[in-house]
Amino acid sequence: MTDVVGTLSSYLSYPFVRYALEVGVLIALCSSLLGTTLVMKRLSFIGDGLSHVAFGAYAVAAVAGLSENMLITIPATVAVAILLLKRGQDAKVRGDAVIAMLSVASLAGGYLLMNMFSTSSNVSGDVCSSLFGSTSILTLSLFEVLCCAAMSVVVVGAFVLLYNRIFSITFDESFARATGIHTSRYNTALAIMVSFVIVMGMSLVGALLLSALVVFPALSAMRVCRTFRGVTICSAIVSVACALAGMLLSMVLSTPVGATIVLLDAVAFGAFTLAGKVSRR
Repeated sequence: MTDVVGTLSSYLSYPFVRYALEVGVLIALCSSLLGTTLVMKRLSFIGDGLSHVAFGAYAVAAVAGLSENMLITIPATVAVAILLLKRGQDAKVRGDAVIAMLSVASLAGGYLLMNMFSTSSNVSGDVCSSLFGSTSILTLSLFEVLCCAAMSVVVVGAFVLLYNRIFSITFDESFARATGIHTSRYNTALAIMVSFVIVMGMSLVGALLLSALVVFPALSAMRVCRTFRGVTICSAIVSVACALAGMLLSMVLSTPVGATIVLLDAVAFGAFTLAGKVSRR
């Protein structure tokens, strides 16, 4: 136990580790807030699709030699998210099929670009870091930390400000439209917030594991809570706790950050499922 505390104290003495913990907590909080809405709107898979789009944009930035890849990944992900949420259900190709096609095409295109044109000497390492998170959360630049903090403030502030509207379009969008609510406007705002979370989350768990960060906490909270507010609050607590514990465990055990967090989320889901069954009995 003393060795563990000593190891953590040693790690926490470095500023970049503290930055990583702060950013990780912010990402977990934002993803859990939006995860509840996405799960209830049956859009859980959109996180997976957008994360692959963000990976494709990241590959373009890497090939172009841009040191700050967020300048490309954020606009590209926002544009695709708006397209999916606003046009997906009205188009000839339904929303879930569009997400699947964009997901595969972006992932394949990004990997192809990084292999053909990247100037990096370790393309496989760069791809692995982008897809699975790896240690990229510990190598964030100050610009990326500030961007994540700013986007977190925007997401949390917008969610709190638009809480009632988000609630209405989550449960019955048709009824909300009939009562005069501009559902298209709020779906656009939701798409932008989801995009911010996707771009931020890539640095924590990677593109392939990101959907778990969005879905697992919400599903865990739904096992024991019966109101939208209760699920949202419980989901935020579970997500932040798992993210913080996962990052600390990864430092002590030298395991990949993203995989550790996702496995803790899965364990939490199992525990909440069991607790829900016991409480109903």
